[in-house]
Amino acid sequence: MRRDPSGSGAATDLEVKPMRRSNFALRLQPSLMEEARKAAESEGVALNQLINVAVAEKVSTLRTEEYFQERARRADRAETLRILDRAGTGKSNPPMAGDELPPDWKRGGETKKPGRQTTRQSAALRKLSRKKVSSVR
Repeated sequence: MRRDPSGSGAATDLEVKPMRRSNFALRLQPSLMEEARKAAESEGVALNQLINVAVAEKVSTLRTEEYFQERARRADRAETLRILDRAGTGKSNPPMAGDELPPDWKRGGETKKPGRQTTRQSAALRKLSRKKVSSVR
């Protein structure tokens, strides 16, 4: 039981479990530490919080990757292709209003698909990303 925060001393039904803390000596290169401090400051959070979130995001990414790899191992390729062949064909599933493609979208043309990066944009982003990573090292 927890005491009422209003100061009345009454017990509430709310049970609060203390957060278990663990310490880990983290050795970071000075340049990476400085970038992390700047990022934490710009986000308005403590450095510790930034590192916690970054580790949580990485663990989540790894677990998601494992999940999809496991799903891929169980996949039935022939059945998937059969379903995709049926998708959007036939009169039982016509496109709904609002499903139209934008007028400037062309299949196989020079116009890019909505929400997709062009090859040139992707290459530029990869190059920029490599520069940022190498400057942190």
